Amino acid sequence: MLSILSPSKTLDFDSPVSVTGTTKIPFPDDSQQLASQLAEATPNALRDLMGISDSLAELNHQRFQDWEIPTARNGGRPAACAFQGDVYRGLKTDQWTPKQWDYAQDHLRILSGLYGVLRPKDLMLPYRLEMGTSLKTERGKDLYAFWGDKVRDRLIKSMETTGAKFLLNLASQEYLKAIGPKTFPFPIITPVFKENKDGKYKMITVFAKVARGTMASWAIRKKAKTPKKLQTFDADGYRYDAASSKESQPVFLRG
Repeated sequence: MLSILSPSKTLDFDSPVSVTGTTKIPFPDDSQQLASQLAEATPNALRDLMGISDSLAELNHQRFQDWEIPTARNGGRPAACAFQGDVYRGLKTDQWTPKQWDYAQDHLRILSGLYGVLRPKDLMLPYRLEMGTSLKTERGKDLYAFWGDKVRDRLIKSMETTGAKFLLNLASQEYLKAIGPKTFPFPIITPVFKENKDGKYKMITVFAKVARGTMASWAIRKKAKTPKKLQTFDADGYRYDAASSKESQPVFLRG
């Protein structure tokens, strides 16, 4: 089973990490092309394109000005350690053993507007570029057109290499769209996480995001390979609910 995650807007490039065997981004030329185009945009243009504040626009303007292929020497950080949003609070990479890092390298992918797709140990530099951004390039009207089938094909290749039979989708719809889910050649499993609120079970976004990271980490520790194995997921108080589940959409309840 190969798991996919969305990136997060919040980044951590300060806390210490001790990951060995870091790797290079898969599409350096494409990432360089995007960074170079964005480096030509003014801070105001970035603000309007991304819908961000003036201060964030200034920050990312400088990031694109300075961008180069990430390495350990220029501040590159393993992707699974660089993101710090709700999903990554659940992922808890600081608790992974070296063997779990190696397993994650083969069985976990982070989708990205700038990098396309990242393995956990791939070195990256800080950036802000969501996959849904309507950035017009020579390849089309937005980043979906820019990446075309590259992200999809890379995931397929990873699954064929490891023998994975299912894609565990723990990403948002914005990022799932980048792989063409309707025609993806492997079954896609999209878990749903719900909380008991006033006697009714509802999906609460912040808790669901953390749960996605928790399940991704659990799948790595357990080396989960099938939807049936996912039914045993019980981390953080969740339990599988057979009555409301489908094979492609297992439901997990808490409370």
